[in-house]
Amino acid sequence: MSGGSARRGRWVRGRVVAVLAVLTAVLMLAHPLVPNWAGNAGSLLETFLPWTGLLVVLLLVAALVRRSALALVAVLLPALVWGADFGGRLFDKRATGGDFTLVSHNVNDENPDPAGTARALAASGAQVIALEELKKSEVPKYEDALAAAYPHHEVQGTVGVWSVFPLRDTRPVEIMPWTRAMQTTVDTPKGPVAVFVAHLPSVRVRLDAGFTAGGRDDSIGLLADALRASPAPRTVLAGDFNGTADDRALGPITARLQAAQDVAGDGFGFSWPASLPLARIDQIFVSGVRPVASWTLPATGSDHLPVAATVAL
Repeated sequence: MSGGSARRGRWVRGRVVAVLAVLTAVLMLAHPLVPNWAGNAGSLLETFLPWTGLLVVLLLVAALVRRSALALVAVLLPALVWGADFGGRLFDKRATGGDFTLVSHNVNDENPDPAGTARALAASGAQVIALEELKKSEVPKYEDALAAAYPHHEVQGTVGVWSVFPLRDTRPVEIMPWTRAMQTTVDTPKGPVAVFVAHLPSVRVRLDAGFTAGGRDDSIGLLADALRASPAPRTVLAGDFNGTADDRALGPITARLQAAQDVAGDGFGFSWPASLPLARIDQIFVSGVRPVASWTLPATGSDHLPVAATVAL
């Protein structure tokens, strides 16, 4: 084959890969247009949206195998879109300083070692610890393990807050028929901070129904109402949201608060499942305070990883 024919061939081969690359870029750009009426497809896509980067890698490999200049140029499109959306999350944006650190952890009501989990969280040095999925019969184990370092604590239903600072005005937040959310005021040396803790309803992916998230989405609305009604100028919202900050369903929350991981995190901070984290469904959102650092902690006896954030008041 002559040199000219070979060059022309590189711009002819790989048309299928090129088309797939363009479609991938369109999907990344137009994901807000993917409707939720069909099995909550939009929310499901957005939950795992960062993983579209794997599609870009696979398309790049296919373009190289085909030795296709056309495909290589086309793959630049989804690569640029992914980089614009998620490239910043690959870098460590953590800084030093800050006024207090909060750790949030879904401890799992089947946790085989509540006391060990509590000690591991206390070892982080956090001033405030928020726990979700507390089993009533196991609460005393957390209380005993945390009592020495955290003299102030409140438990409402299946969520609780332990703090080195005094707590006041604690009450449940009604997001479900039973209590899985609460709010309290933490009196720090630099003034009060409203702390909300929530564990939103679980979601499921089923072949016959798609991404079932109706209960979670209803609870998000109720939680957003409680946040809106709070007069506190400084707010921290922590918990297990069974959804990522990219999921449009969390829009009523992300429109008012920012995710500490996005602002001051190290990488994506995936938190679930603990054995092979694929998504960050455990979040720390803030308003009126500045995130300084955000990270995940090592695994405990739970199926979630703990998440932490340091903020400046």
